[in-house]
Amino acid sequence: MSELLTAVSIIFIVMGPFLLVANRFDLPTVPFFILAGIVAGIGMDWFGIDEALTLELAQYGIALLVFTFGVGIELSSVRSVLVDSETAALGQILVVGGLGIGAGVAFGMPLSEALYLGIAAALSSTIVGTALLQADISMDLVHGRVAESIQFLQDLLAVLLLLVLSAGVLAADPIAEMLGYGLALLIAAVLVNRFLFDAIGRLAGESSELMILGTVSLLALFIGAAEFADVSIVVGAFAAGLAIRHDPIEHLGLVNGLQSIRDFFVAIFFVTIGALVVWPFVEVGWAASVDKVLIAGVLVFLTAVVKPAVTTAILLYRGYEARSATLAGLNTDQVSEFALIIAIEALLLGALTQSVFDAIILAAAVTMISSSLTNYYSDGIYRVLSDRGVLKSGHDKIDSWSEVPDDISDHVVILGYGRHGRKLVDACEERDQPYVVVENDPARRDKVRAECDAVVIGDAWESYTWEKANVGDARAVISTVETESLSRRILQLDLEPDVVLRARDQETAVSLLEEGALYVNVPALLAGRQLIEQIRSLLDGDLTATELREQQLTELESYTHTPLGGSTDDTPSVRP
Repeated sequence: MSELLTAVSIIFIVMGPFLLVANRFDLPTVPFFILAGIVAGIGMDWFGIDEALTLELAQYGIALLVFTFGVGIELSSVRSVLVDSETAALGQILVVGGLGIGAGVAFGMPLSEALYLGIAAALSSTIVGTALLQADISMDLVHGRVAESIQFLQDLLAVLLLLVLSAGVLAADPIAEMLGYGLALLIAAVLVNRFLFDAIGRLAGESSELMILGTVSLLALFIGAAEFADVSIVVGAFAAGLAIRHDPIEHLGLVNGLQSIRDFFVAIFFVTIGALVVWPFVEVGWAASVDKVLIAGVLVFLTAVVKPAVTTAILLYRGYEARSATLAGLNTDQVSEFALIIAIEALLLGALTQSVFDAIILAAAVTMISSSLTNYYSDGIYRVLSDRGVLKSGHDKIDSWSEVPDDISDHVVILGYGRHGRKLVDACEERDQPYVVVENDPARRDKVRAECDAVVIGDAWESYTWEKANVGDARAVISTVETESLSRRILQLDLEPDVVLRARDQETAVSLLEEGALYVNVPALLAGRQLIEQIRSLLDGDLTATELREQQLTELESYTHTPLGGSTDDTPSVRP
């Protein structure tokens, strides 16, 4: 226990300064976490902390992370792009995994060991991918949903591989037994999600603390069941995550609490990866270092270059726009945390040599750093590839998902179908004003098509999306999305209709007005104005305290069952 506390203390002491530098200069934090881990690894060696303890810490850290990310999975959103994600995930595994296995055999590895190299190359990280995609998933962007779905499907395959490894031997009966235990855990998770979770919520009442405690108890129960069945604890944690219903509206306190837990273990995970890195030419001899660097180099190339290219090509073939396909592909360019757990299990079972394990860890560290950078510059990478004619965009998805009358004109184009997007649609319908809704999220496809006269499901960054909405003949464009980069992109399109945008703050609003927006909505200004008007009405006697309270309750109740999603709007503001 004292060694564990020492290791955790070293991690936090070393991590602090690196994180401060990253935040001070607004840089991606993942590279700094891994660099901190490398330094922490030196400190652990100096204190005589055994690598086995670091491996154990990594296992538990990954298990808890898999749990928190499992909680965030929205199965309805995954289903919306499931067929395309299945194709992309299968293509990654067959092409990239096959190349990884072939590379391992070429390096002289036995086939049984080369399989682990193929697994490391083929699987993508849910932890890294979802952390980098969080904003895009919360904004319900197409590429975010597709990448999330691909990683979820690969996680299911990884769980299957972990169950096979848990058998300890390649024999039919032990493997079938482990698969049965794993299936039982997943079935139990589905049953808890559908029938027991609501009961926990009712027992907890309004207490977020009790909900978090109940959730942690479920996690302990599933991990305990996995331990009892001699199944990897990561499988139990994954099942526990699926058992928790993702409902940010009903259980906001739980979601926020788990977010804090996730952020804590994300840092632990990346630092632990850095600590496990064995430096070639420093900690091992020349010949072993050359082999290790070559293996890691091939794995990095397959993971960071070939895998995104394969994913992008498959999605383009499936009819996705070039930008959505490219950004989804770039979010698969890292070694999976499940691949690391599989490698650790194989190392402990003696099925993987220390040299190959070190190469996988080195490649994981490199690709997790490079993935944070490619995500940071993803739009720039897309523009370079697009300008050079590398990407040939298709429009099949937008065409099949969208419904716009050919003769529509003098209409309003509404970007986003969240709360305020729906209000704008209602206002248009009350006035018999033609409109077209542009929605980013494929998970809302059926709902938007059922409720709206005209709809385009596509990426607002793509010119074809606006062409499909017949924006050239539109009367106005109203965006309910407050993302500054998207607002500037809309202005760069030099659209003929008047453009109404949304901004987080007054400074951004003024800048957008100067660049050509007709009107910019700023939520904070509206909230302040409404508060002042209500207080004045109360002081002047126009409203009684009871009337003001009832008015507020009515307004709040109108939003209670409205999903929070990529679009919010209807807020006033700054005019030229």
